[in-house]
Amino acid sequence: MDATRGIGTFVVWDYVVFAGMLLISAVIGIYYAFAGGGQQTSKDFLMGGRRMTAVPVALSLTASFMSAVTVLGTPSEVYRFGAIFSIFAITYFFVVAISAEVFLPVFYKLGITSTYEYLELRFNKVVRLCGTVLFIVQTILYTGIVIYAPALALNQVTGFDLWGAVVATGVVCTFYCTLGGLKAVIWTDVFQVGIMVAGFASVIIQATVIQGGISTILNDCYNGGRLNFWNFDPNPLQRHTFWTIIIGGTFTWTSIYGVNQSQVQRYISCKSRFQAKMSLYINLLGLWAILACSVLCGLALYSRYHDCDPWTAKKVSAPDQLMPYLVLDILQDFPGLPGLFVACAYSGTLSTVSSSINALAAVTVEDLIKPHFRSLSERSLSWISQGMSVLFGALCIGMAALASLMGALLQAALSIFGMVGGPLLGLFALGILVPFANSIGALVGLMAGFAVSLWVGIGAQLYPPLPERTMPLSLETYGCNSTYNVTNWVTTTEMPFSTSAFPVHNVGRTPLMDNWYSLSYLYFSTLGTLVTVFMGMLISLPTGGRKQNLDRRFLLTKEDFLSNFDIFKKKKHIVSYNSHPVEDGGTDNPAFNHIELNFPDQSGKMSGTHL
Repeated sequence: MDATRGIGTFVVWDYVVFAGMLLISAVIGIYYAFAGGGQQTSKDFLMGGRRMTAVPVALSLTASFMSAVTVLGTPSEVYRFGAIFSIFAITYFFVVAISAEVFLPVFYKLGITSTYEYLELRFNKVVRLCGTVLFIVQTILYTGIVIYAPALALNQVTGFDLWGAVVATGVVCTFYCTLGGLKAVIWTDVFQVGIMVAGFASVIIQATVIQGGISTILNDCYNGGRLNFWNFDPNPLQRHTFWTIIIGGTFTWTSIYGVNQSQVQRYISCKSRFQAKMSLYINLLGLWAILACSVLCGLALYSRYHDCDPWTAKKVSAPDQLMPYLVLDILQDFPGLPGLFVACAYSGTLSTVSSSINALAAVTVEDLIKPHFRSLSERSLSWISQGMSVLFGALCIGMAALASLMGALLQAALSIFGMVGGPLLGLFALGILVPFANSIGALVGLMAGFAVSLWVGIGAQLYPPLPERTMPLSLETYGCNSTYNVTNWVTTTEMPFSTSAFPVHNVGRTPLMDNWYSLSYLYFSTLGTLVTVFMGMLISLPTGGRKQNLDRRFLLTKEDFLSNFDIFKKKKHIVSYNSHPVEDGGTDNPAFNHIELNFPDQSGKMSGTHL
């Protein structure tokens, strides 16, 4: 590779492609603001009127899950630590199965808007409030980072204007969330998945052409030790092994998929439970596709720079910037394609941010406003939801500005995601799977789980684990024909991975640091969940947990699983709906609520019959 020929820069066409992506997203928002009579009720706004079908919801779940952190982070993760990351494909399968068979049936049959409503139904108001507050703090933090991190990486490589990008994405997002509600969020996500795949594809195809075929890429990676799929080391301290990814990854992602409001809200918006489950299983294919794309990009990245690592050679200042660097390097002769890649990264951001904003609005309206102001009409609730969307959009842009000041705290905040997610997952698991859990047990469990995961998480930030735990592979710079002396090539194995927020200098490593704080980051969530469930059970038994008379609907029952096979006895199914008295309100399945059956149009009349 000739290092004298510099990498390209952004040209007008790139900006045109990027602006086009923002424009189309905004137009979708405007369309859904007026289509179908607009947003009459808060339910229309927050739940898409519960009339969505499986495929758009599935793509939307995939999109919001794949933020720009994935687009920029996963390839550089594969570049530095090897393709073992692709074991996550197995993890995703478990996550989707658990979400669809354990959490979805309970949430769906209760017909809730906010997952935290469940906590009040099953435990009490205090537990619900704890869950809600944790969620709001966690999501605002996370969203600020999701807006800021890619803007920074792209800005430093491509010279793409930093605050222009942050404000543009924030404003466009808030705009279509406020106008179009959940329907707009879902359909813009579908469009953005398309852009993400296109961006990835252009990089993979061009890299394959330049490197001379897939076989060359795989050869380079094999020689560089990047194809390290099988690492069955059971040690929980190693960062990525088969077991940490399968076990730890399953807990970490289930806390995002199974109980996180921004995901649950979408599959509950499907028109029947069958559609909701289908959306999760179809979304699994999307997850696999995006994972395959990003791992391939990582391998292409290694193949291109296997003898001249831009990070060690100080061409880029952080691993996140490797991907944009590669794009400008190989796509510089195609005006507009680097712009497509930037649009791809930002599509990831937009979709994540928009689902966060919509979820925050839903949680605020359902958990904080409705219980206290019971007299509000549906129309005014719809206006309040829109106001909340604007407010949270502004807050997230504000968080992005804060993130720019915090710099090294980015990773800290990302770990907070795991630390908060774990105990919350434990809380829901207690409610759904443990019949004798009561509210005292739930609160004590939540506090205990939260304390333990904060302890480990903050410890790991202060004393980052040693390189033999994170196992980065070596990166070479001997092929750079630049001004450096050629003999002076450095392998960056010596650099510890975690850029700690508060480095504690030359302090002797204690056994506590080497074992407890070096726990793989994927296990933070697992630890939080298990501590919460265990403590919750211990405390519930002596405090009268066996004596409470519970409604079976709040638990996972045999029927929930067996009803998967109802499709085969469909005829009996339809007859049984007519036997319900109308006052019953369709409590057993809110999708077939009698209120929804008197729509003037055909689709309304149909929804009682076809599954």
